[in-house]
Amino acid sequence: MNDGETRVTRSFEDNGALQLVIGAAGENLDRLEELLDIKVAMRGNRLTLSGPVDRVGHGGDALDALYTRAAKGEVLERGDVDAAVRLSGGTPVPVVAIKTRKREIKARSPVQAQYLQAMEAHELVFGLGPAGTGKTYLAVAMAVSMFLQRRVERLILSRPAVEAGERIGFLPGDIRDKVDPYLRPMYDALYDMLPGDEVMKRLESGEFEVAPLAFMRGRTLSNAFVILDEAQNTTPTQMKMFLTRLGENSRMVITGDVSQIDLPMGAKSGLKDALDVLNGDPAIGFTTFTHKDVVRHDLVTRIVRAYDRRDGTLDTSNGHGH
Repeated sequence: MNDGETRVTRSFEDNGALQLVIGAAGENLDRLEELLDIKVAMRGNRLTLSGPVDRVGHGGDALDALYTRAAKGEVLERGDVDAAVRLSGGTPVPVVAIKTRKREIKARSPVQAQYLQAMEAHELVFGLGPAGTGKTYLAVAMAVSMFLQRRVERLILSRPAVEAGERIGFLPGDIRDKVDPYLRPMYDALYDMLPGDEVMKRLESGEFEVAPLAFMRGRTLSNAFVILDEAQNTTPTQMKMFLTRLGENSRMVITGDVSQIDLPMGAKSGLKDALDVLNGDPAIGFTTFTHKDVVRHDLVTRIVRAYDRRDGTLDTSNGHGH
């Protein structure tokens, strides 16, 4: 073995849990090897990791975390292996989990954990960063969780329809037909967390509302969890209008990616403007994701990283922006 390399063996008593860690045809171990560029050999109930010292250490920590979850009967997916590796290489963070009717959702990166904690601690939170980092999904999960706990009475999910000008009149159908395609990702998140019949019941009763930003004008949103998605495509006037809807006993989460602005050339983004105006206010939570936090397909991470490199915004440090 070369200098700087090591070999570490982990023993696991619960064979059933160990099989969950290994995955079908050893796919989870293959993934661990791929992510850390180490070797993992299995013999009986023992796994031996070999490779560079730091990577083997991260691999051992990741295996321990996966085994702990498997021993509780949790099914492990490919994304859980990725998350375990991320968390093993970063600053230790508390396990933050959100319970919904259909699943328990856990942070898959330290920044996701920070984001969940921010939404617990602050009435207003900004979640910023590229696609695939879980900004909207986790916000909807937190909203559903708080609704089920009766901490809020309503969920209101909104985003600019089509563009900041919201010129949707030319599309066929009634108003719901016109805006639903632009709100579909938010519906998808709801259906991922609650049974379909319950989602429909809550939508019909008005407890859940999925609506374009234009529908927020003139309202005060009390006892509600309110999410504005794709906020980079608001104008400063629209953003101020939305922020000032916040009422008593409400939470508001603003998500967006300032590198993906679809406004007309020269128009200022309401999200950028709000960050300039509100940055530094201790009563507001700000969480910034990077390509390191992408939890979609591996290729999405590579795509985001390539664009960041081209645009000169690639974060090459070991930390995350906050």
